[in-house]
Amino acid sequence: MSFHQISADQFQNSVFQTIGKEWMLISAEQEIDGKMVANTMTASWGGLGYLWNKNVAFAFIRPQRYTKEFVDNSEYFSLCFFGGEKKEELSYLGKVSGRDEDKIGKSKLTLTHLEDVPCFEEATAVLVCRKLYVQTMREDCFIDTSIINASYSEKDFHDVYIGEVEKIFVK
Repeated sequence: MSFHQISADQFQNSVFQTIGKEWMLISAEQEIDGKMVANTMTASWGGLGYLWNKNVAFAFIRPQRYTKEFVDNSEYFSLCFFGGEKKEELSYLGKVSGRDEDKIGKSKLTLTHLEDVPCFEEATAVLVCRKLYVQTMREDCFIDTSIINASYSEKDFHDVYIGEVEKIFVK
């Protein structure tokens, strides 16, 4: 089954279900030793919305994640959704670092590209996002400081990435 493009108005996925319960993969590519290499990570924090007169996606990446380096060094990233069908693979991709092994190759998922941005053939939906903004969350900006102890005991605050959703592909 191949992908086809839809408009943002046609994208009907509930982000509460799709991101929060089914998870997503954040993927990007960068040049390493003269060749393009992709990396991905599982995420369950993020969202979609409308900002700066653009359809946007936002995602959160901790500073120690290897995928952060790839997103930082690329103009584009993808968000891949799997309809809850690939939780085992997404769990693996969230636990293992691409620094240590070829986790994509071992994941049983098929790396492909849409608009020259890495994504996965098994996805049910792919958002191709152009990076617009990134900022590290700051401890002094938390209104509810209980979040700091619950989510940031190491003070490894996420970077917030906002990307313009340029294209949406579904199966």
